[in-house]
Amino acid sequence: MAAMTDFRAADLRGTLVRSLKRLLQLGSVLALGVAVTLGTGMLQGQSADRAKALGNKLMCNCGCGDVAGQCSHPGAPFTGPCDVAKKELAELNTRLSAGASDGAILQGFVDEYGEKILAEPPARGFNMLAWMIPGIAFALGLAVVVGFIRYWRHRPVAAGAARPAISPEILARAHREIDRQTSD
Repeated sequence: MAAMTDFRAADLRGTLVRSLKRLLQLGSVLALGVAVTLGTGMLQGQSADRAKALGNKLMCNCGCGDVAGQCSHPGAPFTGPCDVAKKELAELNTRLSAGASDGAILQGFVDEYGEKILAEPPARGFNMLAWMIPGIAFALGLAVVVGFIRYWRHRPVAAGAARPAISPEILARAHREIDRQTSD
């Protein structure tokens, strides 16, 4: 029976290790895909699509918290982009018409307004932490779960309370007393 339990534990351990390896491989492939997508700038296409994509990478400076390409002010006396967003989008279209690259356009806005104009933080310096936290949190969570599983599987079994040995004479006397009290 113990050999069967050891076999099952080894089989479960092997399955867990294989699953973790597959998960790490999948994570590596996913990270590579994200890096390639961000690195190549897949927003090549028509001018309107390019302008819309770049407008969605810039924050509206009016304080609404929307990106300039989607600033709409719902519930306000007007709907649609505010004057600040219209100004940013007009400036964006001017730079696109001049033939500037996406990187140069975004860098021009950063030079003019600061990094707060970008909808997503650049992946460098302290901002790199914003990109790494989800992966780190996942890895820590996985490590905690694996640690708890290992602890529960290998925790010491509590021994029963030690009790003094009862002599046969005392046990026989207790049985006689019980019989005497119940027969009356």
